[in-house]
Amino acid sequence: MSSRSYEEREAQITEFLREIRQFNGLSAFFFRAAAAQIGMAATDLQVIDVLETTGPATAGQLAELTGLTTGAITGMIDRLEKAGLVRRESDPNDGRRVLVRLSPSVTAMKEIGPLFDSIGHRWDELTSKYDQEQLTLLTDFLRDTNIISREEITRLRNAPKGVQKDFVATLGNIESGRLIFLSGASMLKLNADTGLSELYKARFEGTPPDVKINEGTITIRNRRRLWLLEWGQQDAEITLNATIPWQIDIKGGAAAVNADLTNLNLVELNVSYGMSSVDLNLPVPSGTVPIRISGGASSVTIQRPSGIPARVRFTGWASAITFDDQPLSGVRNDLRLQSPGYEDAVGRYDIEISGNASMVTMNFG
Repeated sequence: MSSRSYEEREAQITEFLREIRQFNGLSAFFFRAAAAQIGMAATDLQVIDVLETTGPATAGQLAELTGLTTGAITGMIDRLEKAGLVRRESDPNDGRRVLVRLSPSVTAMKEIGPLFDSIGHRWDELTSKYDQEQLTLLTDFLRDTNIISREEITRLRNAPKGVQKDFVATLGNIESGRLIFLSGASMLKLNADTGLSELYKARFEGTPPDVKINEGTITIRNRRRLWLLEWGQQDAEITLNATIPWQIDIKGGAAAVNADLTNLNLVELNVSYGMSSVDLNLPVPSGTVPIRISGGASSVTIQRPSGIPARVRFTGWASAITFDDQPLSGVRNDLRLQSPGYEDAVGRYDIEISGNASMVTMNFG
């Protein structure tokens, strides 16, 4: 898959998941609005919907799903039973268990039924647009999504807070490495260590990401692409083995990227999608090393070793740019800058920055 096709697919998946996120949020708001119409708690109405769609459940199962205590769920069932909406009965397969079954009275149905009539009719109209094969696909997707949601609810109920997890991978016979960091973090710290015996080591605070190793390629994907505050809940610190050359691709964005790569044999660095700040401390290069930063940032700071020339192309807009201690302000469109001696240099940086930024600084360290 080409880089462009990969990015297009990532953008499509992100848009699709954001629509699911909005669907989930609006569904919760709908239940609140519907419950308010009849003076009922939204959780009560949601439990009625659960019993209608999935069948009878125990009080413990309902408590696990809603996150309520045993006492609170018992009080809810008492209210719903008194209102003629549910009834308790013995489990025919286990006489020790009590099931809660939806059993609405005619009076209760006259009150609750109309709340769902309008949206039900509109869903009927929507589904009429799809053929049988498409409906099968959508049904399979939603069924699998519901299974995942139930499992994740249970996991979240039992998960310890402030999870921190370490990752490492052996170096073995790997002669070059590539780091692909996807889908964001509140802070991404990168550094290199000449004394590291492993291929890399990493520490993550918050929900651990998905990490895949394919020979020398490390792909790190944050699992929180779907939810709110995608930058606000995870810090990542990654140390790379400095004895092999590396290509680095940061494609998912981060609130801040702080990369001290002074010990690294850097082959290429790409940073894409918007973020708050990018702070790069570059090593002495071997040959021409491309640096690509796109998608915009509040501030970009690039420091390179003394005497190492750079060529810079800036497309977009910036409040101020400083290049080799020379300040420029109100930069727009296509700006090209170049250090003296760039053309004849053995080691040099070819830098391209696209998108908007408030402050861009590219100086000697």
